[in-house]
Amino acid sequence: MFGFIAALVSGALMSIQGVFNTEVTKQTGTWLTNSFVQFTGFLLCLVIWFFKERKKHPPMEIFAVEPKYYLLGGVIGAFITFTVIAGMSTLGPAKAVMLIVAAQLIVAYLIEVFGIFGVEKTGLDWMKLLGTGLFLAGIFIFKARG
Repeated sequence: MFGFIAALVSGALMSIQGVFNTEVTKQTGTWLTNSFVQFTGFLLCLVIWFFKERKKHPPMEIFAVEPKYYLLGGVIGAFITFTVIAGMSTLGPAKAVMLIVAAQLIVAYLIEVFGIFGVEKTGLDWMKLLGTGLFLAGIFIFKARG
């Protein structure tokens, strides 16, 4: 149940963050906004780590992570912030988020089906494929009506 609630909260927060970042970008610039977002997120994470995990997970532990490309999450995060801002500023929040979620769903499903990045391979499930197709059809209906 916690995972379900966390996923819902994550989706809601991503939408709110996207709108906030897009509005800040209108007053500053995309990369300044992105830098501020990543920096303030970094500071918050450091504070939380300091109080919750520093004794269990020392800082140097991060350099032992294998494979090393797993450490690219922050770099990917910067491009996520940039592309969310770009999408929301040109398409509006609802359409941008629908396409973002569609891309997330498709890529996540491909990662599971093919077992990419160390994820357990699940194989193709026709019901999940049908569900993805229905989701995409819903996006086209929403876009046609909006």
